[in-house]
Amino acid sequence: MSTPTRPAPRTAPTEPPSLRRDTMARTWLALRGLSQAGDSIWTIALAWTAVHVASPAAAGAVVAAGTVPRALVLLLGGVVADRFDARRVMTAANLGRVVVLLAILVRVLVGPPSLTVLVLAAVVLGVFDALHDPSAMTVSRQLVRREDLPAYGAAGQTLSRLGETGGAATGGLVVAAWGLGASAALDAVTFAALAAFLLWRMKPRYPLRRAAAESPLRSIAGGVRHLRATPLTRTLVVSMAGLNLFVLPAESIGIALRASREGWGAGSVGLSLACMGAGAAAGALVSMRWRPRREAWWSYVWLAGQGVAIVALGVGPQWVMLFAASAIGVSAGVASVLLSATFVAVVEESYLGRMASIQRLGDDALMPLATVGFGALTGVAGLTTAFAVFGAAMTAAMALPLASPAIRRLSLREGPAGG
Repeated sequence: MSTPTRPAPRTAPTEPPSLRRDTMARTWLALRGLSQAGDSIWTIALAWTAVHVASPAAAGAVVAAGTVPRALVLLLGGVVADRFDARRVMTAANLGRVVVLLAILVRVLVGPPSLTVLVLAAVVLGVFDALHDPSAMTVSRQLVRREDLPAYGAAGQTLSRLGETGGAATGGLVVAAWGLGASAALDAVTFAALAAFLLWRMKPRYPLRRAAAESPLRSIAGGVRHLRATPLTRTLVVSMAGLNLFVLPAESIGIALRASREGWGAGSVGLSLACMGAGAAAGALVSMRWRPRREAWWSYVWLAGQGVAIVALGVGPQWVMLFAASAIGVSAGVASVLLSATFVAVVEESYLGRMASIQRLGDDALMPLATVGFGALTGVAGLTTAFAVFGAAMTAAMALPLASPAIRRLSLREGPAGG
């Protein structure tokens, strides 16, 4: 039985212009890209400071500290996203982030921060991430027309990747020249800009139906029941929850192990990751121009091909690895844009936040196990075998959605194929 919902406000939606002429949507995407740059600068500064305060192992623990509370609070964030106005939730979360980062700045001015302070900052920011992200997932549904969702996603992904790349490139320089406090201040400025835009410029065009007021546990249970009762939504959530489980371990540790084994040096690792990033940006740009009729089905075709590219990471000379990394990036760029647009368009709007949190939680919860599994398999059967197993598993995982009649019929141009 579905959870009762509150009807959306009875106001006529304002038809937005095309994305090319939509100043509000484009400004929002640009600010998100700027915020991604600030996040990259902060992450580098956090890890660098942790290394000098304690040890490299402690640095990893500090950076990962935010993932634990995020996983614990994500489902609550989905409940909040379905109950309350997304602008207010995101504004509160961004202002909370500003307060934490300014507190770090003040602490640095007083004296060097301890490891405890760094961990606490990462934990609190992780909580704000968990409250913010499900609501942010609903914004595109409220902001642009259904047919513009892929272009919106492509533009957003491109700007976010550019921001992440630019922030990573400058983060080391910022922390070396001005330290952790300056990095925190820069990140705080980007979050303050997002909050200001949300308060004074963001005007949703398509108000969403809201979930009825009930306890968080009942609301989460209602989301699970909805997932069981809607096969198309279930297929999207389950398949998207596992998209990164096979590629990220190969990317995060597999490429480094391969470069070390072959004697290619650390530079080849950076070059491979740069090829992935450039490929993803190119794939996102391609999806702005190329719109297949069956967006979801073609996304899974691209991802099935990504499994072949994962296998190729473990064989041949260095140019094969670089080519495979580029192919992984392109397939990820195209598929993530089209699948995200499909997800936002298809999921029943009063459950969108909860479905987004469940999808994200699956990825976050299983990723550590997948990474450990890749390393263990490498130790037992060798690196080439680990790449082959994870690549084959990626392709096999795409068989379920590719075989789904609802996925084959689904087209954003023709409307959802039955929830």
